[in-house]
Amino acid sequence: MNYDDIKKGMILNFENQLWYVAWCQHHKPGKGGAVMRTKLRNIIKGNMLDRVFRGGDSIEQARVDNREAQFLYKDGTDFIFMDQETYDQYSVPSNIVGDVVLYLKEQGLVDLKIYQDEVIAVDTPMFVELQITETDPGLKGDTVSGGSKPATLETGAVIQVPLFVNVGEIIKVDTRDDRYIERVKS
Repeated sequence: MNYDDIKKGMILNFENQLWYVAWCQHHKPGKGGAVMRTKLRNIIKGNMLDRVFRGGDSIEQARVDNREAQFLYKDGTDFIFMDQETYDQYSVPSNIVGDVVLYLKEQGLVDLKIYQDEVIAVDTPMFVELQITETDPGLKGDTVSGGSKPATLETGAVIQVPLFVNVGEIIKVDTRDDRYIERVKS
């Protein structure tokens, strides 16, 4: 595949190893050709690699089966998911789940990436709705902080929210960049 086909969430077969694309950005410098900057996570070892792909680089996308699954519960260091079609259960170690744990809540849906009958990555939906469990009350007229404050969500994730958002409210969050989108009307 071509370097500009790389997308976040893909699994690449690169240097005879499987790599999960955790982040990517198309970049066109002033001089030279365009490149794709990436942060790759080794599926087996878990280490991260910053890699820049150029026009002539050979890149192979691994053939991975995507399965929609529901997060059931955490069992020690493993996370238990159930396939929505076959009702098979998968026990996934925490190192495979990674930062996705910040947006996992029981009964929530995720996308399991399966390679040769083994779960190698877990992806959350682009947007999730979570309840705020802790945040400071916003002060009217406070613009020194840029109109935002930190808030802790029910999963333990901490994101910046507008001053008018309070404890107990449900908000929509963009999981790609940990960004507040809107309050959800209940």
